[in-house]
This record gives sequence, structure tokens and C-alpha cells, in this order.
Amino acid sequence: MIIMGIDPGFAITGYGVVKYEGNKFSVLDYGAITTEASMKLSQRLLVLYNQLEELIEKFKPEAIAIEELFFNKNIKTALNVGHGRGVAVLAAAKAGVDIYEYTPLQVKQSVVGYGRAEKVQIQQMVKAILNLNAIPKPDDVADALAIAICHGNSHRMGTILGYNKF
Repeated sequence: MIIMGIDPGFAITGYGVVKYEGNKFSVLDYGAITTEASMKLSQRLLVLYNQLEELIEKFKPEAIAIEELFFNKNIKTALNVGHGRGVAVLAAAKAGVDIYEYTPLQVKQSVVGYGRAEKVQIQQMVKAILNLNAIPKPDDVADALAIAICHGNSHRMGTILGYNKF
């Protein structure tokens, strides 16, 4: 199974594409889609959409896992991240790929085994699980890979527990 994990945003959207086969993960690609702060929001979202569409077409994932938004004290930031998340959902839906969303707590529990794990613990586990030489940067990329791992682990159990499928 090919899984694409997405950590949504509008300035930086992390993505990770993994293959899950025989209870093992292997990395196909990962990176960040970035947009310039000087661009209009509509143009930033268009860049995000076009690049996600290209990645989906290239890797043809069977599932796309996206982090659920959590409440942010900065409403403007939360709304803008929500725009980026919406674009990611749209790109996946247009491609006909099943979309799954996971909370940060679910991702932490799946990858580290502890729902209150620190970011560095998640990054170290992503590096170990995927047999990488270094922790992927920026943090959004490691988060996207963790989301993909979370989906693979959930799928492995035979049923997907605690997820919300769009």
C-alpha cells in the first residue's frame, strides 16, 4: 500500500510518501511545499494545490492521511492553516483517493506509543521506523511522515481504529 501523509499549512505543507508492505515501511519521497509570504493567499493555495496534484499523480497513493486541525489560540493562523488543509483534501478528493484524518494524539500514540510524546521523540521514531540517516526537516516533513506511519499502523490492525474517513 502506498500512503501519502500530509501536514497541512499554507506557508509550509509537509508531505511524505511511504510504501507499507509486509509490516515494513519504506520511503518513496518526502519534502515540503513552501510559498512566499509576499504572495496573495489565493496564489499560495494555488501553488499548494498544483504541487499536491503533481505528487498524487506521480505516486498514486491508495490512501492520503491528513492531520486533523487542533484549536489554535491564534484564530487567523488557524483559519489560514484550514485553507491549506482544505486544498489538500480537495486535491485528494479530485484524484479519487481515500482520505483519512488523524489527531495529533492518535499520531503520537501510533508512532511513539505515548499520546503526550514530545516532538523530538516522534522525529526520532520516524527516523528509526523509516531507516533514515537524519531526521527530516523542516518539522512539517517529519510530521507528515509520522501521519503516514500512523495510517499504516492503523490499517495493519485489520480495521482502522479511531480515524475519521472523509
